Amino acid sequence: MNSIKRFGSAMIVPVLLFAFFGIIVGLATLFKNPNIMGDIAAEGTMWHSIWTIIESGGWTIFDHMELAFVIGLPISLAKKAQARATLAAIMIYLVFNNYINAILTLWPEAFGVDLTQDIENLQGVKEIAGIATLDTNIVGAILISAIVIWIHNRFYDTKLPEVLGIFQGLSFVVIIGFFAMIPLAFMVAFIWPYVQGGISSLQGIMMQSGYIGVWIFHFLERILIPTGLHHFIYTPFEFGPAAVDEGLKPYWISDLTEYSNSTAPLNELYPYGFLLQGNIKVFGCLGIGLAMYFSTPKENRKKMLALVLPATATAVFAGITEPLEFTFLFIAPYLFLIHAILGATMIVIMNMFGVVGLMGGGLIDIAAINWIPLAANHGNVYVTQIIIGLIFMAIYFIVFKFLIEKFDIPLPGRKSGTDAKLYTKNDYREKKNGQNSAEAKNSSGNEYEDKAIYYLKGLGGQENIKDVTNCATRLRVTVNNPELVKDNDYFTSDQMAHGLAKSGTNVQVIAGLSVPQIREYFEGLL
Repeated sequence: MNSIKRFGSAMIVPVLLFAFFGIIVGLATLFKNPNIMGDIAAEGTMWHSIWTIIESGGWTIFDHMELAFVIGLPISLAKKAQARATLAAIMIYLVFNNYINAILTLWPEAFGVDLTQDIENLQGVKEIAGIATLDTNIVGAILISAIVIWIHNRFYDTKLPEVLGIFQGLSFVVIIGFFAMIPLAFMVAFIWPYVQGGISSLQGIMMQSGYIGVWIFHFLERILIPTGLHHFIYTPFEFGPAAVDEGLKPYWISDLTEYSNSTAPLNELYPYGFLLQGNIKVFGCLGIGLAMYFSTPKENRKKMLALVLPATATAVFAGITEPLEFTFLFIAPYLFLIHAILGATMIVIMNMFGVVGLMGGGLIDIAAINWIPLAANHGNVYVTQIIIGLIFMAIYFIVFKFLIEKFDIPLPGRKSGTDAKLYTKNDYREKKNGQNSAEAKNSSGNEYEDKAIYYLKGLGGQENIKDVTNCATRLRVTVNNPELVKDNDYFTSDQMAHGLAKSGTNVQVIAGLSVPQIREYFEGLL
């Protein structure tokens, strides 16, 4: 289970790139639409040509999703020499696709695919890095990358006889992967067409499940966040192939111009109610943030605002909810359950009123890829969406404020005295560790390095660390002895982290968006 969590979190590395590229394509679609921009956006104008060039750049990651995942996963999951593991992964992935190409070329009838035809006319076939191969989408990319990572972690340090020393390290990993891909390529060439058929059937089942399927999807996407397994819920839908082969995100963006020019109901043009969880981040988290603020005693609200405002703004605008959600998750887990139920219910009601689209991120993402390009012909849907969202924001506020006050949940700032004080790092060290003033002021002057040192001490020191990786907001560590790991209070005091999650030897420090930089220093200490 720990390995699954680590693998799921590693997928966030390439996923983080999709938000920027999606916004670029959304803006290009907006600025190229004559219905919105007027004659300046007519085809053939300089304005249209400039935005066509910009849009072509925005499509880069969507046209090469597989490569993004093959390259991105080793960065997080390779336990040593991540750069060399990345090179090994991309080379072996290309070898795998060359094998597929050769197999289908030699035995087209046996495998039911004739690559001598134009691949654009063949279903389930795609060109990757110039190689015509089966379209295994990110599933194939993740599979190959996982195999290479395992080979790398297991055999990279293998010592070969002196005469074969030139093949040690990276070359040895590639050699093993080279031969391992032969039987795997035959298996995939035989099995994958059946998988594609099953995916088509799954799409039909999801469509037939209607609003129940929409509710379950969004409930699981939210409730699994503490486990780190929520990536496995939305990633197959967003980037394929759970709903459509290429994934709902590229599918939505590729037809955005068509949707913006059509006056037909949006839910008829795009009949999918998935990937609307951004509404939970915008409206739900705003209601939670307001409840946390107004349930705080008046004398502490100014201090509470310093904590809640950046966390809520990060959730609403950027779609990163962990800084806010983890503030109450470990103190009152039942609030998180209520959060997931309310959020999923809000999404279903929105969907019943015709709200569809690509709304997995925060307000910036939602506006750029949905509201702005489509408002001219579908603005009524978004007005309805905002009204429902504001109603649920009020429900969130009332429910959370009532429960926080009713059960006197000890959120930051709700207790008088020292609990309401925002300690500095030096204050905390003096109080908890008995350090004198001179020792307490011993800081590198680098926030990332200071946090890395602080985390390492709280995790039991260098000898207690088995391996480390990270996702978007969490430093994920496997420790040798979980008893040596300090409690949640150690990590959350003085805002050093947003929380701590432990599951056996698997420990997650919720560090925030600066976790990649913290990890660099953390690994340097190891």
